[in-house]
This record gives sequence, structure tokens and C-alpha cells, in this order.
Amino acid sequence: MNPFLLKSVRRLAAFGVFLLGVVTLLFFLLQLTGDPAEVMVGDSGTPEQIEQVRAQYGFDRPLIEQYGRYLVRLSVLDFGVSFANDQPALNLVAERLGPTLLLTLLSIIATLLIAIPLGAWLGIRPDAAAQQAGGAIVYMAQGVPGFVAGLLLIQLFAVQLRWLPSIGHDSLASWILPTLTLSSFLAPKLTRVIAINVTEAMREDYIRTARANGSGLQNLLWRHALPNALLGATALVGAQFAFLISGAVITEVIFAWPGLGWLLVKSTTTLDFPVIQAAVFVIAVLVFIVNALTDILFVYIDPRLRGQAS
Repeated sequence: MNPFLLKSVRRLAAFGVFLLGVVTLLFFLLQLTGDPAEVMVGDSGTPEQIEQVRAQYGFDRPLIEQYGRYLVRLSVLDFGVSFANDQPALNLVAERLGPTLLLTLLSIIATLLIAIPLGAWLGIRPDAAAQQAGGAIVYMAQGVPGFVAGLLLIQLFAVQLRWLPSIGHDSLASWILPTLTLSSFLAPKLTRVIAINVTEAMREDYIRTARANGSGLQNLLWRHALPNALLGATALVGAQFAFLISGAVITEVIFAWPGLGWLLVKSTTTLDFPVIQAAVFVIAVLVFIVNALTDILFVYIDPRLRGQAS
């Protein structure tokens, strides 16, 4: 069998085992968070009403039976209905997936626009005073939590200057602050990776040979060093994309961005088990897809891997 195809089959099988482990662990952990029947009935509910709700949703059945029913429904992607509004949980997740993917894509684009030129500038002359000062700033920026950057951006551009809205996603202006918030967390790390890769590439023998033949510094950077440096950064971009899909929860809450993260937080506070399970399942599948696409991109852009795959 083709080695690349064999690797893909193994990865798919491993993902199936991983996904089963995730949904199983999530199911049992949710049982420890509280009784959703009490949340649905409210503080004024009687014990009889609580027992009625438990019987209605099957919470009164043995836990192993509930788990078995859950796996059977999961095999046909049936996560049940939301406890909060009686709508199919997977439909609610699908509705919120679009805004999350939009924010993810915008943040990746902004990160690349910042990190590629800045990393190239830092890496081409790493010993220069300006580059060392810039590298120190990037290093410190990498340690700033994303929610801190978001709050600072809101204070500056929404509260003091009143240039941009701080909540919603109905206009292009409302996309700017959430995008910059996520990019401020992702761009420093990618910038440092590109800078290190550019510095290493500029020390290679083929660069010295091209320089000896009269190639200019900018030509060496953009035609030779930077393309090779981006090969090493591709995996990081894929990992960051996966992080944005699964980890942009705080940013969505801060900016009231109606995405998957905001829905997940809201469902967690109300113990809406079906929505939580559907959201985590979709996130796991998306992360797998992004990682698989990153591998395919590696094969496409790296001639050595492309030769092995063929």
C-alpha cells in the first residue's frame, strides 16, 4: 500500500478511537456537573416536577444504559434536542459554526499579514539593534493573554476613541477588534518561528552561493530564504487554526460574538448536555480535518514529501 495512503488510514482509525474516547469522557464528566432536571425546573420546582423531567429525558435510568443509548444516537449523529429551547442540538451548533469559522479565517489572515513581513524583517539581520529591539517586543507580546489584549483594545478603540463597536458581528467594523484580539495572541509566536527559520535559511550554502553570484539581499530573502522558512511555519499555522476553532471561547464571550464558543459557554452554564456534546463533537471533527489538510499542504509545497507520496 502507498505509504501516504497507509498513514492516512492509520490516522483515520486513530481519530475514531480518539473521538470515542472524547465523547465517552465528556459523557461521564457531564454527569458530575449537576442535575440538568433541576436547572430546567428552576428554583421553584417541586421534587415531583424534577422527577417528572428526569423520567422524560431518561435521567432516571441507570448510567450505563444512558451511555449505551447515547452511543446509539451518536452513531446516526443524533445528539437529541436542546434542554433550553427544544431544538435539535446539532442544528444549533451548525448555526453558530459559521461565525466561528469567519472569525477564525479573519484571524489567520491577519496573523499571516503581520507575522510574515515582521518575521522576515527580524530574521534577515538578527544581530542589528533595531531587529533585537523588535524581537524583544515580540517576545514580550507573546506572553500577553488574549483576553487582556481584547480588553485593552476595547478600552482604547471602543470606549476612549469610539472608532469601533465592541460587540456583535453585524458590520465589517465589528469584525476588527475580535480579529485583532486573536491575532495579537497568535502573531508573536508565528513571527518568532519565521524569524528563526529565515535566519537559519540565510546561513545555508545555497544562499552564500547566490550572494556570491551577485543576488541582492531582498531577492535572496523573498525568493529563497522566506519560502523555505514558511515550510517550517506551515505546521504552526495549522495548529493555530485548530486552536482558533476550539479555543476562541473567551474572545467570543468578550465581544458577544455569536459563535460556537459563545454557545458552548452559555450551554455549560445551563447544563444543556446535548448542545455541549454536539459542540465538542463538531470541534473535534474540525480539528482533525484541519490537521489532515495541513498534512496534505505539506505534501503539496514540499518537493521531498511530494516525491515520497508519489
